[in-house]
Amino acid sequence: MISNYYAKGRMPQGCMNRTESKYGAYLENLRALGVVTWYKFEAIKLRIGDSCFFTPDFSVLLADGFMEMHEVKGSKKLFMDDAKVKIKVAAGLYPFKFIVVFPHESGSGWDVLDVSGWDTSQPLSDQYQTKFFNTREDY
Repeated sequence: MISNYYAKGRMPQGCMNRTESKYGAYLENLRALGVVTWYKFEAIKLRIGDSCFFTPDFSVLLADGFMEMHEVKGSKKLFMDDAKVKIKVAAGLYPFKFIVVFPHESGSGWDVLDVSGWDTSQPLSDQYQTKFFNTREDY
């Protein structure tokens, strides 16, 4: 039996769903800790083709000056093929790190999928950042 998972609907532009709100609170804690300098919800719209755009959920400026685009999904099962294609195309076109975050199954912390167009076998800008995003601790 094939089971399909779909989001319950789309929020109006500029409004966060529950998972995005929780991730926004997480980013605010990172900002307070000095790991993140700035972040904004749906701040940047990236052209990825003729009449085709990708708007990451969060644009994040790290304290080390690197810019990242974060896409928040409710679960890995909700990460549909069309969304995968859009973020991978954007990652190939733009010089940002693109990551997809999912709530960890335990309900605490976030799982991270790096879909950057850069060599994903290499660490992020530094080891601290890699360890930080792979943690399951709440802040």
